[in-house]
Amino acid sequence: MATERVTVSLQTELAEAVRAAAEADAQNVSSWIADAARRRLASRGLRDVLSAWEAEHGSFSEDELAAARARIEA
Repeated sequence: MATERVTVSLQTELAEAVRAAAEADAQNVSSWIADAARRRLASRGLRDVLSAWEAEHGSFSEDELAAARARIEA
């Protein structure tokens, strides 16, 4: 897979936390940030799917939301 070098600026405390998390996960910082970006993009895609579903079918009911939360927390 091709890679591209990207420069980012982070607050010092955030950069330190990222370095520590990457080390704890046995990853380098680039891999750790790439994984975080993939997760954020996946969440964004899920949000778009849910919004489209609600536009077609209406808002989720409290029972549907409770059932979804229960599945996620299981």
